[in-house]
Amino acid sequence: MWKKIPGTKDILPEEAYSWQKIEELTRRIFSLYNYQEIRPPIIEEESLFNRSLGKNTEIVRKQMFVIRNKEDLYALRPEGTASIVRAYIENNLDKQMSFRKFYYLGPMFRLERPQKGRLRQFHHIGCEAIGSSDADLDVELISLADKILEGLSIADYQIQLNSLGCAKDKATLTKILQKELKAKTKKLCPDCQNRFKTNTLRVLDCKKETCQEIIRKLNLQDTHLCSECKLHFAKVKAGLDLLGVNYEVIPYLVRGLDYYTRTVFEIKHPALGAQDALAAGGRYDNLVRELGGPDVGAMGFAFGMERLLLVRNQKPETRSQNLVYIISLGEEAKKESLKLLAELRQNGIPADTDYEGKSLKGALRAANDLGVRYVLIIGENELKKNVVTLKDMTSGEQREIKQTELISYLTERLHKVP
Repeated sequence: MWKKIPGTKDILPEEAYSWQKIEELTRRIFSLYNYQEIRPPIIEEESLFNRSLGKNTEIVRKQMFVIRNKEDLYALRPEGTASIVRAYIENNLDKQMSFRKFYYLGPMFRLERPQKGRLRQFHHIGCEAIGSSDADLDVELISLADKILEGLSIADYQIQLNSLGCAKDKATLTKILQKELKAKTKKLCPDCQNRFKTNTLRVLDCKKETCQEIIRKLNLQDTHLCSECKLHFAKVKAGLDLLGVNYEVIPYLVRGLDYYTRTVFEIKHPALGAQDALAAGGRYDNLVRELGGPDVGAMGFAFGMERLLLVRNQKPETRSQNLVYIISLGEEAKKESLKLLAELRQNGIPADTDYEGKSLKGALRAANDLGVRYVLIIGENELKKNVVTLKDMTSGEQREIKQTELISYLTERLHKVP
């Protein structure tokens, strides 16, 4: 028997509606902020990610799904930002409008050990704003992420914030780290000992407790920031304060990708355990230029869909509670049911029927298993009187109703379903 690949997951009908509800809410909120959907391909040239993410990052070194096609090397996208920047440049979107806002939904791929909240195929909901270095844009994106969590009724999360500064500031921070960590390298994990040599900032992103203990004891402040970057970060914090967005400044927060500059942030939730990031993002003011586009500022973030579902703490939702289920008894009733199904659907009422030839008792049991609100029963008696028997599956109440009044009756009551 064939089985799914480790690190992947079948999203079954019982779960899919919960996904759709999250997608619908985030689409609605993105539209309020004037973000437009973009759908880049899931496969790109491998070199795009090597260049944008950094050749020494964990993703590029260990986690990319690489596909060789004769002499070409492709990769399944491990994140969305690089693809969207590539699409922005290739399609000359800056020529149409100097400042653009995009959002996206879709699968990402990383070859890593599957665990809670971390799969090999996972899904992101994210956004990118390209064409501005204004600190108010940072405020908008962080408050937008906060608004999405509020809309999903998720509580107890923490927004963590930091500024890496510009490219020169990051170089200064690297030197500070090298000085602070030099005498402690032997206490670092083997990966961090290598990171210390190749990309020192990545040590700060290590999740292992031994390294985290060393990192937390480092005397990291904002001394590496130039005056312009200090002012930018001060404006970001003031804007978030103005909007009432709660956050904590974490001086060792860097994120795991090389393209980040200035503001970076993570949203964490204790229910997720060790892999506690719900969302993450930040500025990448040099990336568009480095990939061949204009020299413009940009910022983005992404939520992990699977992690949102883990902390939303709700039972799987289904559309069945709005479903009307028709049970027909006899051949003539089946013909009438066929027309009634079409009429219900034409009027925006979800409807289905028994296609297995079950008895009345069996069909009612199937309707109950589906969790439907109303069942319509049509038999010889109903045909003669031009009515249907309507059964409320919640209360058990049963009554006859004229077919001419059925649509208005159901429309009114289905809108009241909680």
